[in-house]
Amino acid sequence: MGAITLGIVGFGVMGERLAGAALSHPDIRIAGGWDPSPRATARWREVTGAAPFLPDADAVIEACDVLYIATPPAAHIPLARRAFKAGKAVFLEKPLATDLDEAAAFVAEAEEGRARAAVNFPMASSPAVEQVSRWRQDGHVGAPLRLDIVTDFARWPRHWQAAAAPWLARRQEGGFTREVLSHFLFLALRQLGPLAVVSAAVAYGDDDAAETAMAAELRAGEIPLSVSGTVGRIAEDEQHSWTLSGEAGAIRLRNWSLAERLQDRSWQPAAEALSNAEMRPLVLQRQLSKLRALVEGKPQDLATLREAFEVQAIVERILRNGAM
Repeated sequence: MGAITLGIVGFGVMGERLAGAALSHPDIRIAGGWDPSPRATARWREVTGAAPFLPDADAVIEACDVLYIATPPAAHIPLARRAFKAGKAVFLEKPLATDLDEAAAFVAEAEEGRARAAVNFPMASSPAVEQVSRWRQDGHVGAPLRLDIVTDFARWPRHWQAAAAPWLARRQEGGFTREVLSHFLFLALRQLGPLAVVSAAVAYGDDDAAETAMAAELRAGEIPLSVSGTVGRIAEDEQHSWTLSGEAGAIRLRNWSLAERLQDRSWQPAAEALSNAEMRPLVLQRQLSKLRALVEGKPQDLATLREAFEVQAIVERILRNGAM
């Protein structure tokens, strides 16, 4: 089989990043894209060159083998259903939907129909995550005792998300818990198994603004998880840590891409650690290679719809149960 064709609906930051990666991937060809924003139209030309900018989402679906949906969340499921009906594979951004019941029904439908679908959680293809897994397999953690997840921002949305602020800054679809914490919960789910919310507290901004702080206690079986996030507490754009402590030691993923192990009371990075800016292109290339396997019905380990739903359910329970 030759290169698979990728359609892109939604050309904000995420759509632009995946398009850029697709342009240099030997097994991917961009079939076309669409976004209603005039600014997005201009950016499409700058980023993709001669790749077609099509008149609407249905034209993109018709032209591609796999549809990448990078729109605001409310449009995810309607677009995915149209692509499934046309016999196409789907690669979704998270969360699946703005309504948890709608997301549950969608996942059940897709599973029953054996739809080819995956969700863009890049940690499924991260070399840093692979290093964390190797350390666990090599016994550097032992039996897990607890997991701590901390995610902080100077402001929300982040400066590079300004164009998406109309929805990212709002309580209905946006907020850092959905947009960022979900990635670290996905990693927790893959490493430790199903998660459950024990307690949560969430502080919101004025009117319908998204959260400004959250703290929650979760469990993965008998393993406790502490989760927290803030806006405005740090000067840096963002800081994140995912720290797993066990009977034999501790490991962590810091700032998306730095795998570190606690040795002699200090955190030591993996020998081949890369910054997030350096690692992101590599991760996206790996995601696209797995996306080709999905289209061809071959084994791959992209995030499933079921995993994405489980993460979304935890996120929404935190936000609902912790509302103040």
